[in-house]
Amino acid sequence: MRIPTIRGIIDRRILVNFRVDPAVMQRHLPNPFRPKLVNGFAVGGICLIRLKQVRPSFIPIPLGLASENGAHRIAVEWDDGHVAREGVYIPRRDTNSRFSHIAGGRLFPGIHHHASFNVRESDDRYFVEFKSDDDETHVRVDGRVTNHWPEDSVFDSLDKASAFFETGALGYSATRNPGAFDGLELACDAWSCRAIDVTDVHSSYFEDESRFPKGSTQFDCALLMRQIHHKWHSRPRMRCGTCE
Repeated sequence: MRIPTIRGIIDRRILVNFRVDPAVMQRHLPNPFRPKLVNGFAVGGICLIRLKQVRPSFIPIPLGLASENGAHRIAVEWDDGHVAREGVYIPRRDTNSRFSHIAGGRLFPGIHHHASFNVRESDDRYFVEFKSDDDETHVRVDGRVTNHWPEDSVFDSLDKASAFFETGALGYSATRNPGAFDGLELACDAWSCRAIDVTDVHSSYFEDESRFPKGSTQFDCALLMRQIHHKWHSRPRMRCGTCE
């Protein structure tokens, strides 16, 4: 599947991150992916992103779709022949857009599950919550922008965390075909992040003890991006560890 280059605006993007026992994380990664480690930990999380003016790049006028979306992400590495690559594996995507839900796996890479979102933003506070229609996913985060970086984070500083996630621009999403992954790469006109001091966080995925035994995962940090012009570039589908 090849889609045209898509452009738009990242109106708001919150990256909610967890540090995870790498052996446990590996059990939830399909071939060919392996966890990308930071100070001995795997890194997983949820991208809570509000998109505006999403449209094919050949449409010059600033009109297009708007949507709230949540994507579960795992920082990964893999071997492409003799070349080591890095990016993110996306096991689950959720959206409030009926169009994206229907078009997911057809016009847009990966399956898009429909979900209801509750968003409240005021001054520097951000509250985002969503629950999927199939009741499989429930995510909540509440926090404020801060200049303080958490001392227990696997990342030594905001700058190092920002650089880590900037290199994870290439994502491969699970599809309806086992062993096949749709590729999409994010290209931002600028890259700037701020830290969020999280006072409440919940993830039905990372708190599921049947998936992640108690103590194998902990909340680590959260980052915020605002008003970023960007493009999405389709990349070749990957099958069973081999890029097409």
